[in-house]
Amino acid sequence: MGVSARGWCRVDLAGGTLDIWPLGLLHDGARTVNVAIDLPVTVELTPAVRGYTVEQDGTLFAAQTADELAANGATDLIGEILRELEAPPLGIRVASGSPRGGGLGASSALAVTLIAAVEAIVGRAAPTPGRASALARDLEARLMRLPTGRQDHYPALLGGALELRHAAGGEVVRRLEADLAALTASLVVVYTGRSHFSAGKNWEVVRRRLDGDPESIELFAGISAAATDLVAALEASDLEEVGRQMNREWSFRRRLAAGVTTPEIERLLAAGLDAGAWGGKATGAGGGGCVALLVPPGRRTDVAAALEAHGGRILDARPTAEGLALERR
Repeated sequence: MGVSARGWCRVDLAGGTLDIWPLGLLHDGARTVNVAIDLPVTVELTPAVRGYTVEQDGTLFAAQTADELAANGATDLIGEILRELEAPPLGIRVASGSPRGGGLGASSALAVTLIAAVEAIVGRAAPTPGRASALARDLEARLMRLPTGRQDHYPALLGGALELRHAAGGEVVRRLEADLAALTASLVVVYTGRSHFSAGKNWEVVRRRLDGDPESIELFAGISAAATDLVAALEASDLEEVGRQMNREWSFRRRLAAGVTTPEIERLLAAGLDAGAWGGKATGAGGGGCVALLVPPGRRTDVAAALEAHGGRILDARPTAEGLALERR
């Protein structure tokens, strides 16, 4: 029997980067806030007699061992996971609804979705969300030789709007009482057309904060405060205030390092605000990828048209409460 699994991408609303250990511990009450969106990452596994095949983006890769996949830049994360889990020979098909380098957490969603699928096909118990998240983070860090965070894994696993509080001993994850239907009517996600590489940019930001750079300390304090205020606004269904807090968060985030913002990002944010958006920010680490904005529902069409006129590509992405889905075939 084969197995198929589906996880979700996410939009980070505020507090990103604080999920990279130990940054969140350095700011009291720090949290990261995000929401799962219905851009799926899907994995299909079929038992094989020998070796592995990986089909993704219309290309087929074949290897005799997981080590070979891990050594290939196009399949390295898949190979790392197969090797760690001692997966048997498999045929693997992968698809993602996110643009490559979109800043929507697709690679982490792939990691936890593949972990769940492999454990299912070999007959092991499903890992807890905390275990799956920790394993995926560590394998990603080992692969890239850079620190990675944990915020991207939970939306893929749990769905909904989530708060991750960064506490001693591990993050505390809470499903927020958010009106996802109202959020759907107001959320616009637009792709800049430029891919990004988050891990390299994150390392520069993390290093400055750990070195005690005064400006970095001030900026992360501002990001943390904006995330705290955004949670209260989101649970109060005050989406106009959520948009303002996204703007506030971005005002700090864009100054963390050179290259976090780009002309494309600033152009799209300015166009959206001029067309009536309440606020917005780049998703992920910036440097390209996507921009998320909150807009009055009655201005959605105007904002989308303005973004497209300035070179953006609107993504059909809606918040979803569904968690990871697993099916045996």
